[in-house]
Amino acid sequence: MIIDKGIPIKNVYYMLTYAFKELKHNNYESIIGEEFKDIHDLFAEILSLGIAYLLKQGLHRQYVAQEDELHTLRGKLSIQRTIKKRMSRDTCLVCEFDTFSENNVFNQILKSCVFLLLRHSDVSVERKTKLRKLMIYFEAVDEISPSSIRWNMLRYDRNSRTYQMLHSICYFLLQSRLLTTDEGDVKMERFSDAHMNLLFQRFIMEFYKRKHPEYRPKAKQIKWDICENESVSMAMLPIMQTDITLTLGERTLIIDAKYYGSTVQENMGKISIHSPHLYQIHAYVTNEDRFHTGMVDGLLLYAKTSSDIQPDVQFRNYDGNIFMVKTLDLCQDFKKIEEQLEKMPDYMSSN
Repeated sequence: MIIDKGIPIKNVYYMLTYAFKELKHNNYESIIGEEFKDIHDLFAEILSLGIAYLLKQGLHRQYVAQEDELHTLRGKLSIQRTIKKRMSRDTCLVCEFDTFSENNVFNQILKSCVFLLLRHSDVSVERKTKLRKLMIYFEAVDEISPSSIRWNMLRYDRNSRTYQMLHSICYFLLQSRLLTTDEGDVKMERFSDAHMNLLFQRFIMEFYKRKHPEYRPKAKQIKWDICENESVSMAMLPIMQTDITLTLGERTLIIDAKYYGSTVQENMGKISIHSPHLYQIHAYVTNEDRFHTGMVDGLLLYAKTSSDIQPDVQFRNYDGNIFMVKTLDLCQDFKKIEEQLEKMPDYMSSN
C-alpha cells in the first residue's frame, strides 16, 4: 500500500493522473478501486489496461528497414554482400527493403517493459497473468535494450499518440533498472528517489497547469546576468533550467522541486538547508531579477520525509526577493496535498 517515505500507492496514482492526462480517460479510473502492494504493481495494471486498449485499435505499424536473402530481387540490391554470396556459389540475392511491420520501437519499448515487470517479484500473480496474455499479440515484436532507446527522438502523431503516456510509464520503469544479473535473474532496484523526483516535478507542474493556468506555469531557461562583451564563452556556463516558473502580473515564483531521502544536511552537529539547493535557487532568482525589482521569488519545495526536522524557512534579501523552503507531505490525504499546493502561490496575488 505504501512506498518509501510512507507515501500511499494511491497518492502516486493521483500524481500520475496529473502528470498524464490520459489516465482520466477510458477505463483507467477503475484503478482507483484496486489495491496495490508496490508501485511496480500499479504500473503493471496501468500498462495492462493501456496495452489492451491499443490492441483494440491495432498495434502501431510503420515501415522498418529489413535485409534478407531472396531468390528474386526485392527493394534495393546489396551489391557487395551479393557478390560474396556468388563467390561462395550461393545464388541468393541479398536485398534491402522496407516492410510495414509492428516490430518497431513503439511496440518494442512496451514489450521490453512488460517482460521486465514479469520478472519482478513485487508484481502480483494476477497482473502477471494479464500481461502474459497480452504478450501473445507481441510475438512478432523484439525486445530492446533500455540503454539503446533514444527517448528524445520519439515522435508521436495522431496514429501513435496513444503510446505517449504508456512510454512515459515505461521510461520511469526502464530507467530504474539495474543493468546487472544474478544467476540469470534480472534485478531491478526499488523505485528510486531520482525517478520519484521526475514524477514529483511533473506532478507539481501539471497541477498548476490544470488548476491555475493564470499563473502560466512552465519550465523556463534563465539567462546569466553578465555583460555581453565579457570574454567568457556563454557555452562554458551551465544551463539554468527551472522546474516550474509561475508568473502572475509582475510577480514571478521559481519553484525547485526536490524528492530526497533527507530534506536537511548535518555538518558537525549543525542542521542546515542543503547548500547546493539553496545556492541553486538563489542563482535562479538573482539572475532572473536582473533589474533588482524584488518581484522574483524562489521556493525550494521538498517532499516531506520521516525526519524529525522539516525545513520551513522564509527570508528576504536586500532587493526584496523572497526565498522559501517548504515541504509537501505526500503521505496525507490527497485533497490536503492539493490544498497545500493551492496556498503556496497565494501571496503573489496580494503583493
